[in-house]
Amino acid sequence: MDCKRVKKDFKIVGMKNSGNFSNFASEVPQFAQKFLSRANEIDNSSETEISLFEPKKDDNHQEGHYYVGLIVNKNIEKVPPGMEYIEQAQEYVTVRGKINNVGELHTQLTKWADEQGYKRNTDSYIVETYHPVENDLEDVEIYLPIHA
Repeated sequence: MDCKRVKKDFKIVGMKNSGNFSNFASEVPQFAQKFLSRANEIDNSSETEISLFEPKKDDNHQEGHYYVGLIVNKNIEKVPPGMEYIEQAQEYVTVRGKINNVGELHTQLTKWADEQGYKRNTDSYIVETYHPVENDLEDVEIYLPIHA
């Protein structure tokens, strides 16, 4: 597993939704499919799918919001109705792996970040980008925000 620290600037057009954190694993992909049915409305799309997640602050924090969207190559002037343009520039720790191991990847990345002495920034979104690979599988790249 290749964990590393990066500074990244994401430009995103996406749609916002919210729900119980425990349901994100099923809700987010369903909402992403709804969003993707409108992807052709977005100018300058890179076609890379992305999700932004509100971090869970503690055990009492049960509901949160998230965005599903596409990375865009440059600032856009016209955002389709019901969508938002978001820029997220941040220091992150990151790792990439198979989508079916996403939970384990989050756990390993969090452990690695702690071992390196990085302090999580819970005021910034957790980012996941999705990358098609062979055999209809997907890789996920996880970006956990940290304090610089």
